[in-house]
Amino acid sequence: MAVEPELERYLKVLVEDKRYLMVLQHLKKANVDYGKSIMLNTKIPIQEVVEVLDKLEKLGLIERVKGATLKNTEAKFKLSSEVHKHHTYYTLSRDGDHLLRYVTEKDIIEAYIDYLRTDDLARDLVRLADELNADHALTYAKLTKRTLEEVGEKLEVLVRMGLLEEKNAKIIKFGERKSKPKKETRTHHKYYGPTRIGELVVREMKRKGIVPK
Repeated sequence: MAVEPELERYLKVLVEDKRYLMVLQHLKKANVDYGKSIMLNTKIPIQEVVEVLDKLEKLGLIERVKGATLKNTEAKFKLSSEVHKHHTYYTLSRDGDHLLRYVTEKDIIEAYIDYLRTDDLARDLVRLADELNADHALTYAKLTKRTLEEVGEKLEVLVRMGLLEEKNAKIIKFGERKSKPKKETRTHHKYYGPTRIGELVVREMKRKGIVPK
């Protein structure tokens, strides 16, 4: 990977959960912010925000802001010109700022590929999702010859990572679901398809010969 060695270990953790990068990118924009405001801006539930902040703080990518009050220029998402610290505020640490400053989308794609190299089922599911566009766990289980439970759990892992996403439309049209013979089908199941980054990861794996073209 082109990324610096000391930042590579952070990337390996960040690709495990898309929420980590979402919160880091928000803090880069906000400069300083607290849990509820992060929830409102990222749409991540508050309890999950708390867990993500705790994880990122332990990793050393964010830190708590010290001082009795915060100026509006410090906390860009605050409305009042000066606020007392009723909440715990966070900002990017030096390593966190350095990571976002120098890590590129290509580096993130490579980190995803490094993960998928070690997980055959995850790699197969991402590849199939790219081919099918959208389908449910039972189809993926049949195509991978794995149990429905095993596939269902792995699909949720890939959603958390940001490689797949649930397709929430009430009707998925034929062009969006290639394995379905009918022109449209009502979604009685959860349907999973690739995210934009998931498509880019598959494209790069094909280019590298990791998965068939």
